[in-house]
Amino acid sequence: MNHSLNDSSNNLSSDSPNSSLENSLENIAVSVRHLDYYYGQGDLRKQVLYDINLELPKGQIVIMTGPSGSGKTTLLTLIGALRFLQEGSLNVLGQELVGLSKSELVEVRRNIGFIFQGHNLFDSLTASQNVEMAVEVLKDWGNKRQRATEMLSQVGLAERVDYKPKALSGGQKQRVAIARALVNQPSLILADEPTAALDKQSGRDVVTLMQTLAKDQGCTILMVTHDNRILDVADRIVNLVDGHLESDQNFTTFNQTHDPKALV
Repeated sequence: MNHSLNDSSNNLSSDSPNSSLENSLENIAVSVRHLDYYYGQGDLRKQVLYDINLELPKGQIVIMTGPSGSGKTTLLTLIGALRFLQEGSLNVLGQELVGLSKSELVEVRRNIGFIFQGHNLFDSLTASQNVEMAVEVLKDWGNKRQRATEMLSQVGLAERVDYKPKALSGGQKQRVAIARALVNQPSLILADEPTAALDKQSGRDVVTLMQTLAKDQGCTILMVTHDNRILDVADRIVNLVDGHLESDQNFTTFNQTHDPKALV
């Protein structure tokens, strides 16, 4: 069977680092096969993802780009076990998601760190307490405060650990959300515009921290972004256009064939 991503239906670039799709599953964090997805029912049913084939090896940082409305966030939430799969196959961290119950999907999500466009912080909790909640998910109560404050320090919020969200700037709130995603050293991080609310230096500091986690912990990172300042951290850049996986390239090739200033 030919597992190449150079399928004409996906029109993928021939230089794709992922074109063979012959890696052993034990070295693969995410494997997507012939995935289709639809919104709505009956006459209102609309397809938003078309025959997506993609593999994310462990330890890689993969950036997903593409115009707004191209299906990037939908694909991210499917990989994150936040939606039920409709058609195709999706294996995440060794677990096939097809046919899983809600409770089984919850178990898959315990090993995933999420960074959403919205901060999704609890206004009544301090920065530390928001991060501690992620530690509690793994039933690690003993040193949750220490772990939370250490991670907040790593994202530059050592002096803000006891501040509530209303006392934080937009960029600081985003860094709390990033700390919450990283604190458990998850096997997979899914990030939707993680640097959108950050200035250039803060954004670079955050992705550098994510790079370190990927290298030291073998963590896989899939990041949706329009931020052309951070494309160089990626091992691969996949481009999604109108629900189709248009290309899968390394940074150098992507930079030669796309206009990084047009990632909107």
